[in-house]
Amino acid sequence: MSWEIILLGLFGAGGWYWYVGMQVREQAIAVGRRACGNAGLQFLDESVALSRMRFARNSNGQLQFQRDYRFEFSDTGNNRRPGVVRMLGERVEWVNLDGEWQPGPTASVSRLAD
Repeated sequence: MSWEIILLGLFGAGGWYWYVGMQVREQAIAVGRRACGNAGLQFLDESVALSRMRFARNSNGQLQFQRDYRFEFSDTGNNRRPGVVRMLGERVEWVNLDGEWQPGPTASVSRLAD
């Protein structure tokens, strides 16, 4: 196997990773916008930022990328508060409109239906 084929494969894998990542990011923007709209909040900057990425298993046991996207929203119009959208593959795991996610009954986590 020549090095050109290996290089072409690496470029193809990099392009695929970028393309899927952009699709997931766009979905995270839509989910953040919808969650803020449902809660009567203002979604700021119309963007999200990737803050964490790792591997995790889905409900079928398959290994997928788990991405946390941070965004900001405002409840009064003159402040900024943090929010998080967690994606597992292309699926939304949860949205948090209070900053860091805390497990337990006091966490304000919304699971969004597909």
